[in-house]
Amino acid sequence: QLNLVESGGGLVQPGESLRLSCEDRTLSLYDFTIGWFRQVPGKEREGVLCVSGRDGITYYADSVKGRFTMSRDDAKNSVILQMNSLKVEDTGVYYCAAPSYRRSPCPASADGYVQWGQGTQVTVSS
Repeated sequence: QLNLVESGGGLVQPGESLRLSCEDRTLSLYDFTIGWFRQVPGKEREGVLCVSGRDGITYYADSVKGRFTMSRDDAKNSVILQMNSLKVEDTGVYYCAAPSYRRSPCPASADGYVQWGQGTQVTVSS
């Protein structure tokens, strides 16, 4: 079972960038399908994007296309969410998650993920 840990959150101004990391300290994330989600109080968890070992990157949220991307850092056993041109509406707790199988296609929704990290806070404010 994975033990996902997110890091890299913080407070930034609109237009700035942040780099979030999702790592596992027990098992290899090589080729593992990983999704990123975000949540603000009072709202449902929203899918951001996913990287699949089979199919590459899938965007759940149109609002992040052209600004967010994912990559892998196999040397650090982590999956990176690079967020550029941040907006106030990107504020939330960001979670990484994994489905049951390593090279699964990206699940259609959060229901397809079974392992979750504890989240990292991202606040975009002027």
